[in-house]
Amino acid sequence: MQVLQLLISGIAQGCIYGLIALGFVLIYKATETVSFAQGDLMMVGAFGGLLTMTALGFPFWLSVLASVLGMALFGVVLERLVIRPILGQPAFSIVMLTIGIGYVLRGVVTMIPGIGTDTHTLPVPYAGQTLRAGALVISAEQAVVIVVTAALCALLYAMFRYTKLGIAMQAASQNQLAAYYMGIPVQRINGLVWGLAAGVAALAGLLLAPITFVHANMGFIGLKAFPAAVVGGFGSLPGAIVGGLVIGVVEALAGFYLPEGFKDIAPYLAVLLMLMFKPNGLFGEKLRKKV
Repeated sequence: MQVLQLLISGIAQGCIYGLIALGFVLIYKATETVSFAQGDLMMVGAFGGLLTMTALGFPFWLSVLASVLGMALFGVVLERLVIRPILGQPAFSIVMLTIGIGYVLRGVVTMIPGIGTDTHTLPVPYAGQTLRAGALVISAEQAVVIVVTAALCALLYAMFRYTKLGIAMQAASQNQLAAYYMGIPVQRINGLVWGLAAGVAALAGLLLAPITFVHANMGFIGLKAFPAAVVGGFGSLPGAIVGGLVIGVVEALAGFYLPEGFKDIAPYLAVLLMLMFKPNGLFGEKLRKKV
C-alpha cells in the first residue's frame, strides 16, 4: 500500500512536469527551438490566479479561466514582439533569449510590493480534502491534478486530430516551408502555438499552487520538466506526458527509498540513462542526418 501511495503522489507531480513539458514540445515542434521560459510562464500564471481571486474577488473557476486565457494572450504577444524578430538566427541565440525572458518575468514579479517576495496560498475550494479508497488516501489536490491533466490531454488530442487549426499546427511543425506553400499562415500558427504553450503552463501553475504555494521561484520546477520532455522524446506530445509521469514516479520513489539528496538528482539520472540507451526518448522519432 505504501508503494501505491507513492505512485499516486509521483503521478500527480508527474502530471505537472508533463504539462510544462508539453510547452517545451509544442514550441520545439513549431519553431525547432527550446523555450526555457516555460517554468516562469507557469509562475506568472499562478500569480495571475492568485491576484484575480484575492484582489478582484473572482471565484476559483473563473479565475482559472481568466488566468489561462490571459497567459495565452501574453504568449501570443510575446512571440510576436520578442521571439519572431529573432527567428532564423542561431538556435543558441533564441535559447539565451528565452532564458532572459524567464529572468525578466521573475524579476518583475519580485519587484511587486508586498507580493513578489512572499509565499502565498492559493485559496482553492478543495483545499485540505481527501479521498479514501480503503487504506489508500489521496488528497483532493492530487486528484484534481490527475483528472484535469487527463481531460486536457483528451482535448488536445481532439484538437490536433479533428480541427483545422490542429491539423494546420501539425503540418507547420512537420515542414514549415511546405505548409506555407499550401496556404497555411505559418507565422500566425507559431504565435498560436506560443499562446497555447503559455496557457498550458499557466494551468500547470494553478494546479501546482495548492500543493507547493505561490512564490516567485516556483518556476524553477521547469528544470525538472525539461528532463521529462527528453525522456518522452522531444518531438512527441504524448511523450511529454509520459516522460513527466516517469520523472514524477522516479522522483517519488527515490525520495522515499534512497538516501537524502537522491530525490533531486533522480530526474537527471533518468535522463542520462535514457540518452545512453535510447537517445531519441520513449516516443521520439529516429532521425538520420546525411553528412
